[in-house]
Amino acid sequence: MTGIAIRRFQLNDSLEELTSLLHRAFSSLGRQGLKCTCVNQTVDVTRQRVGLGDCFVAAADRRVVGTITLHGVDRASPVNWYCNPAVASIHQFAVDPSHQGVGVGQALLHTAEDQARCRRYVQLALDTPEPAEHLRAFYGRRGFMQAETTKLSGKAYLSVVLSKAVNPLARGSGSIHWPPRHPAEMAVLQRGGTTQVPKLFH
Repeated sequence: MTGIAIRRFQLNDSLEELTSLLHRAFSSLGRQGLKCTCVNQTVDVTRQRVGLGDCFVAAADRRVVGTITLHGVDRASPVNWYCNPAVASIHQFAVDPSHQGVGVGQALLHTAEDQARCRRYVQLALDTPEPAEHLRAFYGRRGFMQAETTKLSGKAYLSVVLSKAVNPLARGSGSIHWPPRHPAEMAVLQRGGTTQVPKLFH
């Protein structure tokens, strides 16, 4: 992968272009009848979703060709796994079809894993349509395992939640001390300072 730079999404980046990228990347799922949010979301929805986490992009010749957004623990999430204080999650993960298969997605995943590890999360998770076997295989080759299956509101399909250990402490005593990175983690500290490491289905 040459000529690709991974960086944070910036204020002068175009949300319209980012939305168009998401549409292109998810168009094949849309044609399969899997109406993921990214298939046809509006620019306003992209803005809202970017604002919920830490958005990174892959840029080639000043053009954004990939993106991923890292979320911290989300206690309001309809996905049980995302409510666990040990779990960070990724969303709006997409690579332009013109740049797929050359390592852009792998670089974005590595960035998210490194960021989650630096923030002391134990697991990094995502959800994908259960019928999208090629995506489940893609994540499986990169160490993600099934954590749960869920039915998300507005979706006609089941979603599989996949998760990967990103912190060596996950293999330790079963608990981890958390620094006060954000209010949700501070609340964990105030309730006793530890949280249980989640376990995956094998």
